[in-house]
Amino acid sequence: MQPARAFSALPKGLRDPLLAEYESIIQNFVEGRWSPAELSGGRFSEIVYTILDGRAKGGYSAKPVKPANFVAASRGLEQNVHEPRSFQILIPRALAALYEIRNNRGVGHVGGDVDPNHMDATAVVAISSWIMAELVRVLHDLTTNEARELVDQFAERRTPLVWHGSNVKRVLDSSLALKDQILVLLAHSAIGVLVTDLQRWTGYSNKTYFLRLLRAIHRGRLVELSADEACVQLLPPGQQYVEKLIARRTALQFAARPQRRKRAGRK
Repeated sequence: MQPARAFSALPKGLRDPLLAEYESIIQNFVEGRWSPAELSGGRFSEIVYTILDGRAKGGYSAKPVKPANFVAASRGLEQNVHEPRSFQILIPRALAALYEIRNNRGVGHVGGDVDPNHMDATAVVAISSWIMAELVRVLHDLTTNEARELVDQFAERRTPLVWHGSNVKRVLDSSLALKDQILVLLAHSAIGVLVTDLQRWTGYSNKTYFLRLLRAIHRGRLVELSADEACVQLLPPGQQYVEKLIARRTALQFAARPQRRKRAGRK
């Protein structure tokens, strides 16, 4: 079953955003971009709320709705006693938790607190994946195992772009240009990186050319190279560059997936 067919009962204005936001959660998670994954969890919650509310009322909204008080609106779904228990109790309470993570966990961590973004993003992935499976199970009258297999099929875990070792990071896509590898590695580093470490992570041996490239990227205002050329840090334009790079990479992956299925169908 294709992803869109899994939610054929829903209008396109809800089905497409639901799939897009779930894919965004998974992609951001495997890329190590924890905060974007949490924000997608918030949008995902609003879409699922709209679906549950529309089903209970007997008519779906044409597009997602954002309640003024999301937690109160989610609690209101518990009054839909004619709905399956997961739609009445379990999912609404899970949505409130997702929304809380989005609003009050990923922002402004200060002092001695350990940054919980990775932990929170892990929770977002687990909860949203369970919700997706439950939506498929109820809307298509499938068993739990069948629903889980279907969700795994259309939300396959793509290979992370960066691998984190104990003392090294590696860009796993060897086709990326050296400039792109540098920027991606910096995007996966919370603080500035020593130039010697960055060169070691890329595996590039020519130090002279490596520094020349860093100077050029610095002039382009994508990174800030220290005066002694010992440390480099990503600037906001560099972050935007990496986000666009990842978006293009994701789009290519999506474009390739129907081709793989089509070839499999001919066998």
